[in-house]
Amino acid sequence: MLSTNGRTRQLNGTCASSVDMELFLHYSLIPSLFIILVLSFLQRREQHRQRGDTCYLLGNHFGIIIPLDFMGTFRNRWSYGMAFGATANKVMFLFSEGYQPLQVPQWAQAFVLLIGGIEVGLSHFPFFACLSSEFQLVSSILGFSYSLIWFAVTVHHITQCPHGQFVGRYETIMFYWPSLLCLAFLLGRFLHMFVKSLRVYLGWELPTEEKPFLEVHQAKHVKKLLRKSPRQEKKKSWFQTRIYEWDPCFHFPSRMIGTTVLAFICLYLFTAIEFCVFVYVRDELDLFEGELESYITSVNQTGTLTPVILQVKELMNVTKGVWVVTILPAFLTCVSYLFHILACYRKHMRRLWAGDKHFLPLKFHHPSSSESVVAIARYSGWQIAYILWGYLIIHVVQSLCGLAIMYGLVLPIIHNQGLEMLRGLGIGTLTISTVLGLMMLQVWIATRFFLQPKMGTADTQKPLALNNRKAFHNFNYFLFFYNVLLGLGACLSRLLISCILGAWLIARIDRTIMQSGYEGADMGYSAWIGMLYVDHYHTNPVLVSFCHILITGHRERRLQRAIKYWYLNQSACPRVSARSRTRWLLLQTLINNPRLVTLRKSTAGYGSQEFTQILLTCSEH
Repeated sequence: MLSTNGRTRQLNGTCASSVDMELFLHYSLIPSLFIILVLSFLQRREQHRQRGDTCYLLGNHFGIIIPLDFMGTFRNRWSYGMAFGATANKVMFLFSEGYQPLQVPQWAQAFVLLIGGIEVGLSHFPFFACLSSEFQLVSSILGFSYSLIWFAVTVHHITQCPHGQFVGRYETIMFYWPSLLCLAFLLGRFLHMFVKSLRVYLGWELPTEEKPFLEVHQAKHVKKLLRKSPRQEKKKSWFQTRIYEWDPCFHFPSRMIGTTVLAFICLYLFTAIEFCVFVYVRDELDLFEGELESYITSVNQTGTLTPVILQVKELMNVTKGVWVVTILPAFLTCVSYLFHILACYRKHMRRLWAGDKHFLPLKFHHPSSSESVVAIARYSGWQIAYILWGYLIIHVVQSLCGLAIMYGLVLPIIHNQGLEMLRGLGIGTLTISTVLGLMMLQVWIATRFFLQPKMGTADTQKPLALNNRKAFHNFNYFLFFYNVLLGLGACLSRLLISCILGAWLIARIDRTIMQSGYEGADMGYSAWIGMLYVDHYHTNPVLVSFCHILITGHRERRLQRAIKYWYLNQSACPRVSARSRTRWLLLQTLINNPRLVTLRKSTAGYGSQEFTQILLTCSEH
């Protein structure tokens, strides 16, 4: 009998879409490069080329465009996050190492993956470049067109083969709907940019101010520090106290928002892929279980291997059930890690702004500058990889815990062995309680008989001063042999707890799982610390506010100087040439600074000797 799901798999096993998404990725480089060239042509270079330079004919066009500022971008954060989310399917394609455009030896696979990463980044570069471009009218048209192409091709690919070979119905939709949602968001965003820029171009609306050097939340943070008397804080709710409290003086940079969005979508896709693999393995196990049933029937359940086969069948059924049940807890654990990492980022940045480095290991108080710069590029990719591998490891650990619970508690009750299970559980609990009780008894005896009395009534504990030394030495001697056996159990418990905590916290890149003194071997934690330091040095609100004051003061002084010589351009006399105005300003500067006269070049221009003589005469007077 062929089920509906089975018919769907059989139908889609022969389904071939007319659009190959991998091939489309290659062809998307053509419009991507065109958009990059257009935006680069519009971008002006700050430094003009000299006449002798080979790029002099380009003028000041074809400047370098950036996808986004990975450190100082605090606007359009969710737009950048959705642009990152649109790349999720391609990122997972790279993560599975399915990108093989070239046939190379095994040792050169790293170069192939590097080429694949560059191609994926280049194909999605227009999303970011159009969002961050200053020429919003042109960039909105180009970004909308490019997003529409990707959206239309993805929808066409889904409609041709909506079902799959593993999950069955709507499997393709299950994999591609996050990217479609992100592309739809980008379409709306580019449309909004176009309408707004068109209104500005037609004069119906005033142009928005350029990106400020000092953000509003940074100014609020500095004002909060300079406030003499802190404001009386309102009573916090349970959510603010226990989970998260929003701070108007702190904004996450676009890099953190984009990393979180992309990590969440990749985690969802990874979970879906894992479920597809589970469905495939489950079907294979069902076939194997059918063969075991046939064997048991053939031997009329009297074979010597029948008990073993029954136990294997029970193990397979329990494992399948436990694996399915633990999918959601493992997924929610990693999702909670994503939000917790954001909270830790804010907490660590606040401490660094306050000059507090005690939460960092001592060797990370002065990290290498080059390593920190590389860390800012590594962090986002490593965070996503840590979350994905962490989910798989956490899922395995939770499944093992589930198997232990099933075989230790549930199955004995199902097999009418509840009393034996309770007897064994009671004996184990009593044994552990006895060991812990003896350990606590040692502490009580040491406190009661081997420490001197408190020196003051306000002391919380007795001083570390021995009393009854002879009894203490006998106490140590007789417990020496017992503590050898007790240390064996303590060592095993240390190993077990380390393995469980290490596996449980493997996805936490903000926390090292290495022992004290070996934190440098944790490359993920090193990338986290380097990223914190780069953000601390470049987005510290106090430092940015100080630089803002310097820049503002410099602009005001330049404005005052321009006003001082304003009459040169506004006099009723005939218009003065630029050359004459420049020489007049040079004359005033050299009169105010006579020492500069002797430093002038002899080939300064026509009449330089006469001009220098005039300056010397004026300086004497």
